[in-house]
Amino acid sequence: MRSLLLAAVVALIHSSHAALMIKGPTEPVLEGDMVTLECLNTDGDLNISRVHFEFFSEYMQGWNQVWWRSVRSYCFYDRAVEVEEDGEKAYLRLFYPTRFSGVPVRCVSDAGNATEPEYVSDSITFKVHYLRGPSLTMEGYSRYMEVPQDVKVRVGADVVVKCSASSSEEPSYFWQKEGSDWVLPSPLLKVTKASALDEGKYTCLAKNPSVESLNVQRTISITVLPKDAPWYKTTNGSLWLMTSCAALVLLACVLCVSVLLCRRAKKIKTSKGPIDDHSQKKPIYRTSVESIPSTCMDKQPLV
Repeated sequence: MRSLLLAAVVALIHSSHAALMIKGPTEPVLEGDMVTLECLNTDGDLNISRVHFEFFSEYMQGWNQVWWRSVRSYCFYDRAVEVEEDGEKAYLRLFYPTRFSGVPVRCVSDAGNATEPEYVSDSITFKVHYLRGPSLTMEGYSRYMEVPQDVKVRVGADVVVKCSASSSEEPSYFWQKEGSDWVLPSPLLKVTKASALDEGKYTCLAKNPSVESLNVQRTISITVLPKDAPWYKTTNGSLWLMTSCAALVLLACVLCVSVLLCRRAKKIKTSKGPIDDHSQKKPIYRTSVESIPSTCMDKQPLV
């Protein structure tokens, strides 16, 4: 009796644990790295060749099988996803893992029901760390117009430059001035009432908080002009001048097209002319050759 009870307990414990186990990367994954997931069989009764990988779709709110061919055609990449097995393990290689960042992935056996613990592994997630940029913006410039390499301002003017980067996590920003120990821990560089002492090269450094080696930087130089310098030599003056020239050219093109259309319309109107009275048809008499034969002789016109 005791032996039967012990066997039942062992069977219950064995059935409550998954026979499949999935392993993922142990180090931070950077953008552009390849990720390999391994599916191991802890129970010799399962055939590893009949195991597939699934990922959880937030949109579908369910688990979907990873089909490497369909994913490859969707991403327009060669070998975006690859699934292999060597008899002991099954491998899922993600050559472009950004799409699966933060997405739960598991391996499931085809031999049983995916709802039973012994036929499905625990899910695993990994995060792809990336940091792109940075880009610099200034007052008067849109996000599509980056700040020029050399910012020129007059003495006493204010300079405000914002540094931003696209990252998997909110990055840390630092401004540094070349040849100085001055460090500003902020994405905004503010120079009020610029003077000759403020001239120099300023570098914005963006760092990923999770991966120290992941950082990007951008450098600009600030040149302070004399107070009597021409307005068009400053950065904002050059921008205004270029914008005005572009607006004038566009206005000139619109006026030229309008004049051409007006002339064409007037020419078409005058080319028609009045109706020529001589072009009207002559009245047809019944006795004339053009008339239809009739027994009645009448000299009154039909029209």
